[in-house]
Amino acid sequence: MRKLALSEEILLKVDKPARYIGGEYNSVVKDKNDVDVRIAMCFPDVYEIGMSHLGMQILYDMYNKREDIWCERVFSPWMDLHEIMKREQIPLFGLESQEPIKNFDFIGITIQYEMCYTNILQLLDLAQIPLLASERSEDDPLVIGGGPCTYNPEPLVDFFDLFYIGEGEVNNLALVDLYKECKKAGLSRREFLERAAKIQGIYVPSLYEVTYHEDGTIAAFTPNCEAAPEKVVKAVVRDVAELEYPKKPVVPFIKITQDRAVLEVMRGCIRGCRFCQAGMVYRPRRERNAEKLLATAEEILKNTGHEEISLSSLSSSDYSGLGELVNGLIDQCSAQHVNLSLPSLRIDSFSLDIMSKVQDIKKSSLTFAPEAGTQRMRNLINKGLTEEDILGGARKAFEGGWTKVKLYFMLGLPTETKEDMEGIADLANKIAAEYFDTVPKPERKGNLSITSSTSFFIPKPFTPLQWASMCEMQEYVDKAETVKHAIKSQLNQKRLSYQWHSPEASILEGVFARGDRRLGAAILKAYESGCIYDAWSEQFDYEKWMQILSDCGLDYHFYTTRERSLEEVFPWDFIDAGVSRKFLIREWKRAMAEEVTPNCAMKCAGCSADRFSMEACHENQN
Repeated sequence: MRKLALSEEILLKVDKPARYIGGEYNSVVKDKNDVDVRIAMCFPDVYEIGMSHLGMQILYDMYNKREDIWCERVFSPWMDLHEIMKREQIPLFGLESQEPIKNFDFIGITIQYEMCYTNILQLLDLAQIPLLASERSEDDPLVIGGGPCTYNPEPLVDFFDLFYIGEGEVNNLALVDLYKECKKAGLSRREFLERAAKIQGIYVPSLYEVTYHEDGTIAAFTPNCEAAPEKVVKAVVRDVAELEYPKKPVVPFIKITQDRAVLEVMRGCIRGCRFCQAGMVYRPRRERNAEKLLATAEEILKNTGHEEISLSSLSSSDYSGLGELVNGLIDQCSAQHVNLSLPSLRIDSFSLDIMSKVQDIKKSSLTFAPEAGTQRMRNLINKGLTEEDILGGARKAFEGGWTKVKLYFMLGLPTETKEDMEGIADLANKIAAEYFDTVPKPERKGNLSITSSTSFFIPKPFTPLQWASMCEMQEYVDKAETVKHAIKSQLNQKRLSYQWHSPEASILEGVFARGDRRLGAAILKAYESGCIYDAWSEQFDYEKWMQILSDCGLDYHFYTTRERSLEEVFPWDFIDAGVSRKFLIREWKRAMAEEVTPNCAMKCAGCSADRFSMEACHENQN
């Protein structure tokens, strides 16, 4: 019988105590005496968000299939429990064993988004592990980071012993095997790290030195020992079709953000949107087998009791087996009274036909992501959508019975003009007009609703727009006001609504996204000053962050509004993410010329990522 780490008295005091007790259906409990390696799989946000993360479920399943490994889950305690654990010196614990993770071998932390950085320090602090890697002893766990933000890990290098860059199924088990060998041989922490650096995808920051020019840009990034490679090559699953998939995911006691079964259909994307980091670093496109997916879906539903299943990919419309898969899932789901959700679909005839089959009874809202209001800007970001495509998709949607449309745009893109901003409102109005032109008055059911949402563009590493400048705070506010005013002046304004994101968080995210290792001091000071849950608007303190950056001698403009030359060495240039710098520069120049690059299915753009695939990731090679 497990003894809970938190007393009944504490659990009754905190919000949603089910976050902390473990014991969920399909969770894995082992005897710690029967395993050689214990891993704490940590997500630096609350349980409801972390449990919605597919990557965590995949690694949890992969590790626990090994008899010699026990992987447990850990999530950030909410503010109420954080205060109690600090006051009463209760060490952070794994959900499965309820034991302190400071006694484990590895602390694996998923770094999913930049605004969770101070929560990483919260996890280490509550675990009673030294925050700085340089201060850890031979007896402390090894702290390893993985996830999207490791494509620029430099702001966090002070806190991690090593990073895993790429897809976790490739070499994580090899890393564990190396650890076992080194432990058996009595090797030191440093000796293990030097050997680990030779594994593809592993970056050990202590094995590298960085020097800077007087202007603050990087002069050189060099290994300080022979064990460290000059380039860290991402780890990539070459054949996704043969990859194992978790058939018994953990079923939460409480409702989580994505409370459904998830089926990954493919990895990578062919579209080449110039702002999208995921579309670049997850190349090349690799598909799963539709027949195997149907069998997997049946097992997942049987093993979980979920009432909804969703497809996961960057662009499900581009999955070649989508029709076969959806038809098969409809049969399965109808028989079991399970809902089917289809996100990430493009608005075209094929996708709308697929969605009509799924949403025959109740038409929920449709999501379009034009990203920009004018064709000039859509060409610049290589969105691959014309206004005719958008209006044609809207027309077919209205004919199919949909009356609610959500539109997603970005503000602050390079070379943006007032005309581009007002184009957002103009496009929303044209979509509303399309409804009235398409649907005869007697057939109109429900009220038409067109909601436009804007976020602020953030240049990300390994994208063609990584050289772009960001805007000042007031510029962002003015841009949102321009769109708001334009929406209110439209003929169909009663059918239109507008929402926009706060620019403060976007500025800090931009700092972290392109930051260097000098930011570590500011992140540490921010945590010590009480900054956690920065991704939550009610907890985020922009003014405090700006003061901390200044106190640390850092000007945030250096990371956001500064112009960058094509020759500048970026903090992440030591990583081989698949797409070549030559390709990114070419695409940046094409963006500035407002030239469209055909998607990978139409013509190879020569990005270099095809070297990671079993087969050609495009149909027409150069």
